[in-house]
Amino acid sequence: MNFMMIAVAVLGAIGLVAALVLYVCSKKFAVYEDPRISQVAALLPGANCGGCGFAGCSALADALVKGADAGSLDGISCPVGGQEVMGKVADLLGMAIANGDPMVAVVRCGGTCELRQKVVSYDGLRSCAAMNACGAGETGCGFGCLGCGDCVSACQFDAIHMNPETGLPEVDEDRCTACGACAKACPRHVIELRKKGVKGRRVYVECVNKDKGAVAMKACKAACIGCGKCAKECPFGAITVENNVSYIDYTKCRLCRKCVAVCPTHAIKAVNFPAPKPKAEVQTEATLSAVKPVAQPKASTTTKQEEEQA
Repeated sequence: MNFMMIAVAVLGAIGLVAALVLYVCSKKFAVYEDPRISQVAALLPGANCGGCGFAGCSALADALVKGADAGSLDGISCPVGGQEVMGKVADLLGMAIANGDPMVAVVRCGGTCELRQKVVSYDGLRSCAAMNACGAGETGCGFGCLGCGDCVSACQFDAIHMNPETGLPEVDEDRCTACGACAKACPRHVIELRKKGVKGRRVYVECVNKDKGAVAMKACKAACIGCGKCAKECPFGAITVENNVSYIDYTKCRLCRKCVAVCPTHAIKAVNFPAPKPKAEVQTEATLSAVKPVAQPKASTTTKQEEEQA
């Protein structure tokens, strides 16, 4: 009986000592976490897509709290949640944020199956990264879309799909959150985040081919040849030509579409604009006078002899 009591007392003493050690260690090595971090994280979408540039939503919440303590949230935002979520976060942290322009992913390649013929057949892993590592892909263009759909696999919001007729990816503007995952997955940097624009209207060069004009046109009929006509026509200085390819700065573009009209290869694309109305034909006095009157058919005349015979 005494042995049992001693054993219980020893175990109890060990438990008390261990509890005391754990308590001291928890206080000594405690890591303080600002309670606002969990509150901000609760407001975020929780997609953990990495579009914000951080490892996940928790890391973004931590950065937002630190930014608020520093007095500025510039450069820190959630592309998935957009202005609505960032407004709630700013209210929680007692900060103000500037209204940013909504962005959308844009595929800067117009080389459809008809305009960009295959020159070789690739028999390997159907991955853009793998195909790009092997060489130029199945077409003669070493800069355009490879068509394997790495961007589709990278998108967590089902906002991009491959078009089997064109062989190119297409972005669903309503679902796109501008997280940038598709742009990061593209080994040729064909996908770019651009300002969505008023009513979704935007103008951009649908080509990234840096070859000279003759070489680019040989690989794709819709390639930009770097002629510079668009840059000369633009009255706002929004277009530059570098490395044989034009680029439109969306911060300067006023959507006048003068560049679209002068592009000889139709490499500049205008999205979500209304279709042009057909011009009504106006007939002037000069055109009316130039129209000759139609001659009336002569009335059939019969002689008196023919009538008697009838």
